[in-house]
Amino acid sequence: MLKPVPLFIGLRYVAARRRQQFISFINGFSLLGMALGVFALIVVASVMNGFDRELKTRILSVVPHGFIEREGGLVDWETPARQLEAQPHVEATSPFVNGYALLSAHGSSHGAQFQGVEPQALRKVSTVGEHMVMGNLDLLEPRSYGVVLGRILAHQLNVIPGDSVILTLPEVSVTPAGIFPRTKRFTVAGVFSVGAQVDQNLALINIEDAARLTRMTGKVQGLQLRFDDMDNALGLVSVYADELGEGFQGEDWGDSQGSLFQAVKMEKTVVTLMLMIIVAVAAFNIVSALVLMVADKRSDIAVLRTLGLTSRQIMAVFVIQGSAIGIIGAFAGAVLGIVIAMNLTEMVTWIESVVGVKIFDPRVFFVSYLPSEFRVGDAVVVLTAAICMSLLATIFPAWRAAQIEPAEALRYE
Repeated sequence: MLKPVPLFIGLRYVAARRRQQFISFINGFSLLGMALGVFALIVVASVMNGFDRELKTRILSVVPHGFIEREGGLVDWETPARQLEAQPHVEATSPFVNGYALLSAHGSSHGAQFQGVEPQALRKVSTVGEHMVMGNLDLLEPRSYGVVLGRILAHQLNVIPGDSVILTLPEVSVTPAGIFPRTKRFTVAGVFSVGAQVDQNLALINIEDAARLTRMTGKVQGLQLRFDDMDNALGLVSVYADELGEGFQGEDWGDSQGSLFQAVKMEKTVVTLMLMIIVAVAAFNIVSALVLMVADKRSDIAVLRTLGLTSRQIMAVFVIQGSAIGIIGAFAGAVLGIVIAMNLTEMVTWIESVVGVKIFDPRVFFVSYLPSEFRVGDAVVVLTAAICMSLLATIFPAWRAAQIEPAEALRYE
């Protein structure tokens, strides 16, 4: 016989046949529910991780990892640029001038952020030049008043390279004839497609043209930074800005794009909590199964007590039985979930090829496939939560079993 005795009896009760088939059904349903809940949690968490990775990779390949600005602008921007490039983890810098405007064409108008850039320097901090679907980034020459638009923004304005776009600034010009909004006609020089949010709200123009529009002629607003690792930018941008001197301010991608990634993180948390209800339901089923089991085994409990088992050992028997159901279900669901999560992208691609239907239409969605990134930490958290719920679910029925008096239980046997 296995030692200790409660472990041996508890495991025997897990596999033993019941006089009541209903108890076996509830036990099986509890195990299946636990496995399903853990499986769903691991797969969904992996998909959310995949979307988070895709967003960071796509957006931060185009949007610089950090910005350093100076109030009033920079005239001699080359000097701070050299200082920044000498700092640890900084790979490149590029000057910029930012602004917001209303873009209009063919009767359609959409708000967007325009960014004045120097094309050659921009290629060092952004991969937007590698994502051109029409036109060329190098066409953004000084005084050419050309503009490169994101794919969705160009589609909303119904323009292609060679078409004209009216850029209206949120300012007015006072003339003898009256007050008029400040506008400028630009020619579409190209269209880029990254597959992220910037496709619908970013327009690139030459930095000299942007300086004239924002009345910063001869100056730049600041410098864009690219780090060897995006995570190194968090916190370091502000430090490097302070080292440049008074008046410099730094902003990393966590500040500029943080709300988007926080929304993704919050969505993952909410979905995880909702799916955890499945695990909780399975745990409640364990309670029901153990309550019925205790009622079914009253005479066995009485015999065990007369043989010398203490109430604590009786309690341990049913804790082991109930938790074993939850643990077996949790590990079964975890194994299946890990296998599916690690191969989900390939499986969905194969299903799409067989069925002939795209789940994510690239014309509608930023991501044209189902991304998945399995993380061991997520699986550990899910398994720990499932096992803890299983253990907690056994406490009350096991305590009830320990309170059974042998004489009462055997009176009518």
